[in-house]
Amino acid sequence: MRRIENATSRQVTFSKRRNGLLKKGFELSVLCDAEVALIIFSPRGKLYEFASSSMQETIERYRSQVKDVQTDISSVEDVQHLKHETAIMAKKVELLEVAKRRLLGEGLGATTIDELVRIEQQLERGVRLVRARKMQVYQEQIEQLQAKEKLLADENAILTEKCQAVQVTEERQADFRVLENGENSDVETELFIGPPETRMKQRPK
Repeated sequence: MRRIENATSRQVTFSKRRNGLLKKGFELSVLCDAEVALIIFSPRGKLYEFASSSMQETIERYRSQVKDVQTDISSVEDVQHLKHETAIMAKKVELLEVAKRRLLGEGLGATTIDELVRIEQQLERGVRLVRARKMQVYQEQIEQLQAKEKLLADENAILTEKCQAVQVTEERQADFRVLENGENSDVETELFIGPPETRMKQRPK
């Protein structure tokens, strides 16, 4: 079967087959109580359609059905993908468990010499990394303590300056009080030092 080359013959064939198709659609809907919707576009773009009920409702029903089928297919594909990923992860976990037991010295009965050498190299490399990390932590702690020591030294210097300033102020206040007491002692009074008899003789008449 191939395309009719003659345009006139092609148009006549289209008209006959179109009418026959529309008739078959109508008969199918009546005889079988089926919901039928038929859409035909001519070579020139003219629309021919038939619907046993509502064309729009049938189209919406078709879209909903296709969407549900696609959703079901997607769900099945997602489940299969998750199962595959789960199997891969379970295999990786199993290999990691075996490697961990070997690093702990367990399950080495069937291990070959080459595998034992690789395990030994892994352990040595791990020890070097642990020691390097330990030295790094020590260095960080030393730097933190040195920074704290410097901070405390600065605070101590500030407090020392404050104490010296307070001491100088107190000394100046003490000197000022001494000067005030000295000035007050120069005031003349009737105080006489000596025996009572002499004091009575020298009292003015």
